[in-house]
Amino acid sequence: MTQAERRRYLIQALLEERPEYADIQIPPDVPEQKRLLRSLFNVRMPRPISEDFLKVQDAYLQEEIRRKGITGLDSLHPVREGIYLWQGDITTLRCDAIVNAANSGMLGCFVPCHGCIDNAIHTFAGVQLRLACARIMDRQGRQEETGGAKLTSAFNLPCRYILHTVGPIVSGRLTQRDCDLLASCYRSCLELAEENHIKSVAFCCISTGEFHFPNQQAAEIAVNTVMEFKEKTPSNMEVIFNVFKDVDAAIYRALLQQN
Repeated sequence: MTQAERRRYLIQALLEERPEYADIQIPPDVPEQKRLLRSLFNVRMPRPISEDFLKVQDAYLQEEIRRKGITGLDSLHPVREGIYLWQGDITTLRCDAIVNAANSGMLGCFVPCHGCIDNAIHTFAGVQLRLACARIMDRQGRQEETGGAKLTSAFNLPCRYILHTVGPIVSGRLTQRDCDLLASCYRSCLELAEENHIKSVAFCCISTGEFHFPNQQAAEIAVNTVMEFKEKTPSNMEVIFNVFKDVDAAIYRALLQQN
């Protein structure tokens, strides 16, 4: 199958799952096909699907990520010993684990083609990720608390694992509790990674997007929490601060270059 054939196969299979989509036609334009496929991934509820579908989906997603360009940890240069700063798409980073800024439902973002990192990670990991998260949440029997962490496979992403954490939502003035909860997100991810012998972790900018945590304060908490963890434990874990925006890159660079 070519990549175009895989894409049409996946779209058709997902449309056939939902009778209400019977009138939707596959657009001829490639960008619109990709947008439709991503939308269908995003709104699909966590339920099993055929092995044939998964085989095609996995081949398609892995090729899409390859075309975007994969960055390996071994190609990065540390800013400090064991600490890296990398600006790019976290779904293309090859390391042991990446951190997903999740919501309390822990099932990913259901808004079609939303720009959040949760949406991107679930889209390119594949439909298996939402099902894996749903099983964790079914066992837990309640929504995920802010500041904790859960671990899943990364499925089709270049990394091995995903650490899911729910950051605080800032409404109005930033409070000490907001800061404490954000620090807990970083600490919980590091502790869970250490328990599972994960040697490298890439953190996104937790809570700074849709959850409105101020970028400067969030970066300060992230750096301070990671450095404190490394100082107080015998861990040799390598930590990558992954940023997407130029403003975050500048903030982290200034913080990490301080004595």
